[in-house]
Amino acid sequence: MANDFQGKVAIVTGGAQGIGRCIAESFRNEGAAVCVIDKQPGDHFVGDVAQKEVLEQFVQEVIAKYGKVDYIINNALPIMKGIDECSYEEFQYALSVGVTAPFYLVKLLADHLNEGASIVNISSSRDRMSQPQTESYTAAKGGIAALTHALAVSLAGEARVNSISPGWIETQFASYEGPDATQQPVGRVGNPMDIAHMVLFLCSEKAGFITGENICIDGGMTKQMIYHGDCGWKLEGR
Repeated sequence: MANDFQGKVAIVTGGAQGIGRCIAESFRNEGAAVCVIDKQPGDHFVGDVAQKEVLEQFVQEVIAKYGKVDYIINNALPIMKGIDECSYEEFQYALSVGVTAPFYLVKLLADHLNEGASIVNISSSRDRMSQPQTESYTAAKGGIAALTHALAVSLAGEARVNSISPGWIETQFASYEGPDATQQPVGRVGNPMDIAHMVLFLCSEKAGFITGENICIDGGMTKQMIYHGDCGWKLEGR
């Protein structure tokens, strides 16, 4: 895909670690200039995307340096807290990181999107399934999945907008065996490259007819029903 990304400019929020870092490195390896914003210290724009003024300053610096943007990857991670422990302020913060920041970042950059621009929002398979006590994260991920198709319609002709819903992604590339692996039809836990590959595909000309779509990358885990005795799992007490 090298020819697709030479001379292009990509923004990756939450790009200093985990999936975001892998996405940023993948863009760089394909010849794109990458602008990362993350709360973690490092050689990138350091700031909290939940803060309006931080996003405005970040965008000013990107446009001053490059004058355009080709790809926006909204990946910054909301906090995960549940109904028993999550305060009003914490819930609002999760939505600010996971939904408001992606909306406002795209709004700020709308007039600077280059021809053929692509936006990829990182949701989660939790946008369709849940564990107990995950309300703040799940609500934010559900929100960005819905924001995706709204932006795809509003930005028709200016940018394609899609979202990816990762399942279990081992950000340290650790290897798992037994039920942890076999509960997933592909037989393994995911890693950040599984997501980065799809991000680059969605940003490439090869995905030119795809917009407003959500793609779940979870090894088939959300499609597989697991009962006692399946995939190495046993019901407690049996």
